[in-house]
Amino acid sequence: MKQYRILASAFTCCPPGKPGFTGGEDLLGWNLLIQIARHHEVWALTNSEDRESVEQGLVEAGLSRLHFQYVGIPRILKPLLRFQGAHQIYYLIWQIMAWFVARRMHKEIKFDLFHHITYANDWMASFVGAFLPIPYIRGPGGGAHRTPKGFESEYPLGGRVWEKVRTFSQWIFRHEPVFIKGQSRAQAILVCNNEAALEASKRWSSKMEIFPVSGVSSDDLVAIEPQPVDGKFRVITAGSLIRVKGFGLAIKGFQQFARQRPDADFTVIGRGPEETRLKKLADQSGIAGQIHFLGELPREKLLGEIGSSDVFLFPSLRDGGGTVVIEAMAAGKPVICLDNGGPGMHINKECGIKITPESPRQAVREIAIALEDLYQNDERRAELGRSAKKRVEELYLWDKLGDRLKDIYDKVFNPKDASSAD
Repeated sequence: MKQYRILASAFTCCPPGKPGFTGGEDLLGWNLLIQIARHHEVWALTNSEDRESVEQGLVEAGLSRLHFQYVGIPRILKPLLRFQGAHQIYYLIWQIMAWFVARRMHKEIKFDLFHHITYANDWMASFVGAFLPIPYIRGPGGGAHRTPKGFESEYPLGGRVWEKVRTFSQWIFRHEPVFIKGQSRAQAILVCNNEAALEASKRWSSKMEIFPVSGVSSDDLVAIEPQPVDGKFRVITAGSLIRVKGFGLAIKGFQQFARQRPDADFTVIGRGPEETRLKKLADQSGIAGQIHFLGELPREKLLGEIGSSDVFLFPSLRDGGGTVVIEAMAAGKPVICLDNGGPGMHINKECGIKITPESPRQAVREIAIALEDLYQNDERRAELGRSAKKRVEELYLWDKLGDRLKDIYDKVFNPKDASSAD
């Protein structure tokens, strides 16, 4: 097999457990780079702030075919990160600076292909992809998923305004010339959920492929083996405590279910601006003793908590990936989620319960019904959990995702062979 020289852009890329690691996109960037390096020589552009963590990860993993080029932007622009949405401006500036670095590197190394990995959105231009004169692959990414109609009431006024600003801003970004040039140049566009696929298919369907942004390793499967529970019915949820994750719906749904179930507990893991409001909801629920907030946990402890639960509840209103859902599936846990975005794609009727989002009241009621169903039926719970783990082993192991990515690369490098195989 010929080894190619690959240039990748992974702004968010940090090994698990290292300083600066924030979860989903860091996992995606780090693991996809490792997978590409299984087959090719890789040079990755990444944020200079993660340099120390990345260098430690490289030494520990012994990755000789993965090299990093660190790109930073002036410190004077750091205050942008304090404002909602302004990090996209920060990243846009970083992208422009990365283009100049990539152009200089290409003159020396002569890359065979450029792959834009993170940020994992499907609506912001990649300057390197648009202008570097080599084959280009984008993704996986998403962004077209929206808060379900009728659920805007779950947000405060500022949140409702932000959802409209987000949608309008994405429309602008999707129609600006550099984005269009990049999408037109791309040989493959990988998207992470059905909403993103529908958006991409309007103009570039022939080169679009669904590819998840979330995965687990074989080591993760061992680390999150199901653990014995203490006789209680344990429901768990996890993530950044922000409105878009739908944790208020989760608490209300558990409240309706648990009024008659004193042996049921609900554990919330994570921190964020919603923590005070969510704790107030729990205090007012009448079952405050059954709802526990553990704060933010290291990943290994989070996986242990998931492994010792009975059900994973994740009614996120707008989530493109949902890495923690894949981790719960890998632990053999049935998942209850809304049927939208990444979680709606990960979960099917064999491994969990998806709720069609019609209204907040309806979603809360159906969460309670789903919890009661799983509470009463141990065998169904176990069967859903087994199917969830099997689905992860078949579709979401990083090594298998790496094999899929290799096939996509092969189609770009050898299009005639791909056509004859079809």
